[in-house]
Amino acid sequence: MRLSTLLDALPKGLETIEWRREDPNDDPTIRGIRYDSRRVCPGDLFIALRGANSNGHDYLELAASLGAAALIVEDMPDSALSKATIPIVRVPDSRRALAPLAARFFGNPADELSLIGVTGTNGKTSTTYLVESILREAGWRTGLIGTVEIRYAGEREVSVNTTPESLDLQKTLRSMCTAQVDATLMEVSSHGLELGRVDGCAFRVAAFTNLSQDHLDFHGSMDSYLASKARLFQDHLAPGATAVINIDDPVAEKMIAFARDAGAKILRVSREREAQAELRLVNFDIALDGTRAELEDASGRIEVALPLIGDFNLENLLVATGIARALEIDFSEIARGIASCPQVPGRMERVRGPDGDSSDRDSDSETKSEPIVLVDYAHTPDAVDKLLRAVRPLCRGRLITVFGCGGDRDRAKRPLMANAVAEHADLAIATSDNPRTEDPLAILADVEAGLKRLERVDADMLFAQASEGEAKENNTATGRYTVLVDRREAIDLAIAEANPADTVVLAGKGHEDYQIIGREKFPFDDRDEARRALAERASR
Repeated sequence: MRLSTLLDALPKGLETIEWRREDPNDDPTIRGIRYDSRRVCPGDLFIALRGANSNGHDYLELAASLGAAALIVEDMPDSALSKATIPIVRVPDSRRALAPLAARFFGNPADELSLIGVTGTNGKTSTTYLVESILREAGWRTGLIGTVEIRYAGEREVSVNTTPESLDLQKTLRSMCTAQVDATLMEVSSHGLELGRVDGCAFRVAAFTNLSQDHLDFHGSMDSYLASKARLFQDHLAPGATAVINIDDPVAEKMIAFARDAGAKILRVSREREAQAELRLVNFDIALDGTRAELEDASGRIEVALPLIGDFNLENLLVATGIARALEIDFSEIARGIASCPQVPGRMERVRGPDGDSSDRDSDSETKSEPIVLVDYAHTPDAVDKLLRAVRPLCRGRLITVFGCGGDRDRAKRPLMANAVAEHADLAIATSDNPRTEDPLAILADVEAGLKRLERVDADMLFAQASEGEAKENNTATGRYTVLVDRREAIDLAIAEANPADTVVLAGKGHEDYQIIGREKFPFDDRDEARRALAERASR
């Protein structure tokens, strides 16, 4: 594809400002697009992006030396490259220009798919997993793009971002088209919307789960965060699209207004039986082996058996069912799809050790010797509150919670998350999440501000207490917290300290299999650590 053909895809406001080339007729054939200079191959177009930790403009010479056919920049270089023989094109915003260029290069693959987008602070992953299961039961060929992974037609790829960079997204969508995918389910993040990653995508169904504090380090305020989420309904709906809105959230009416202004049909869902909603929850029962619920719309009622546990999953169930109804899926297929939904990685995921593999697999056997251990991705104040509020009624003994807050991220939410833990937990163990370049002790100091209602106890004392078998069995102490910087030690303490009747929740990292310390990623998976700690407990 010629460079000029690609540049013609740039919309108003992103047009070429300057095109510097030695020969006025030089219009090279572009064989690929790259934004990572290290991956440039001969014939590629290199697009210089400004990132949080690096600036592609610093690597223009490297890209040229590797054979780039042309460069797209925001600032013309004043180095030796100013005399380069390859074309250099200046645009006002190279990151936002990347999306339409990528869409043109890959033949606008989004136009060939039924796109289903889910946005919101919490619940996106579980909702997309549920819809995927429903659509598969209905005979659809599906693709999924989200926080955990990208998968379609037997292909699986670990996700880097919830919503991929636009170039990677368009390439993936083209691969899905080639694999004859019918519908693509996408978690659409506020970053993805604000940074233009989904430009070039028009969604047949767009859904909103909820909005609570998160990512304020990026957005600055809740109003800006809301505005970014709203872009899904303002800018990215296909003609005749349906917006599925959880009206139990306080900002739901604003989302509905945005969707109506864009000409969308509205399908409202609610947990309230008397609510003015097209889909409502009638009855439900939650247990550790799953959830049973009854929903109704104008056509009748549906009873479903949801393998996922937690009260908050009722909202995800409603949104997922609303999406399926917007796609005209029958209730019978919806029920079968929900029943066959797999465990969502790191979302209220139960971890079992050697003593939890038999008698208590599907029950709360009084004879079991290990506590219930649940791993969840909850990492916002609202998500932590909903998680622990859902677990609390299921506890036969104490609720022990291990949690932390990420470094280089919104500091304001740290005491709020801790306060949510203090509201519900009998023992809170504050520890590291992904400290990144921040001092872990400084992060924990912010966290402790939200734990003041609890009594601080020494971690060494708790370890000593846990080693005393009979004393541990009779331990019912509540209203306490401790601090351990090392997350592995924190998980060890929680599981060693727990009685067989207790429930241990490991919150914050969920499916993640790494920990970021400084600028490095180290292998670390809460689920693996919990299994190890349970095995060590059983061997004592």
